[in-house]
Amino acid sequence: MAEKPISLPAKLINGGIAGLIGVTCVFPIDLAKTRLQNQQNGQRLYTSMSDCLVKTIRSEGYFGMYRGAAVNLTLVTPEKAIKLAANDFFRHALSQDGKKLTLLREMLAGCGAGTCQVIVTTPMEMLKIQLQDAGRLAAQRKMMSAQAQISSAAGAAVAAEPVAQARPTAIQISRELLKTKGIAGLYKGLGATLVRDVPFSIVYFPLFANLNHLGQKAGENKSPFYVSFLSGCAAGSIAAVAVNPCDVIKTRLQSLQRGVNEDTYSGIIDCTRKIWKHEGPKAFLKGAYCRALVIAPLFGIAQVVYFIGIGEYLLDFLPKRRD
Repeated sequence: MAEKPISLPAKLINGGIAGLIGVTCVFPIDLAKTRLQNQQNGQRLYTSMSDCLVKTIRSEGYFGMYRGAAVNLTLVTPEKAIKLAANDFFRHALSQDGKKLTLLREMLAGCGAGTCQVIVTTPMEMLKIQLQDAGRLAAQRKMMSAQAQISSAAGAAVAAEPVAQARPTAIQISRELLKTKGIAGLYKGLGATLVRDVPFSIVYFPLFANLNHLGQKAGENKSPFYVSFLSGCAAGSIAAVAVNPCDVIKTRLQSLQRGVNEDTYSGIIDCTRKIWKHEGPKAFLKGAYCRALVIAPLFGIAQVVYFIGIGEYLLDFLPKRRD
């Protein structure tokens, strides 16, 4: 039987609410993921997620873990709304013949959702990465300065403390990119984002739908909320780890600033080659467990909000208030 027509405004509201809640909960882990993925051999500041978070709190304070969160909280609503609503739209469109969706059609729906979301995802992550990685670069400069002072202690002069650089804001970065490179500046890494998000959605949405269906009781239209939550967590973590190599490449390509002796990249192929040559294949799994810890609750929360139908409730409630 064909899936019921969707209420697009309700899905947009649900996706937005889910994104706001999820990002607030998991953003510090996402910051650790970005910093772990960006550090290269010879300039390692962090040994693990916990080490990164502890050092971040010590050097930047508690709110240092939320650098870049404002960008995400601003843009995650349209991003998650587009992703979830687009998947629903394509699933509905592909089930017009009245038959149950095949795995191939579920994957096509996920592909469509992943393609649509990059309109917002690319500039959002472009700005977020600059803000998240600023603390790592500042800590690296501080460490290099300290090492220089120690090595020159036996000499006649000691190097002066470097002047602390003001960390740019998202608005300043946006203005500079638009001024120097136009709108294309905000879409740096678009190809890498597509390479990551399309496969992610192809894996995530069909896997979630089938896991969620397993917990659906006979005669009921929806699975219990805990089944939706666990299905979202499981599908999200599996899909996240599966595409982590693409996420490492995307993060490297979107980083505008580099640390001392760190490689620069001209594109996806060049980035892949240099990571493989200089850091080995294990480098493509950097931050994989962090990404799984971010995506699992993020999509678990999203699916619970989505299936509870907060958006539908609000849209039904508001007209009644006007009567």
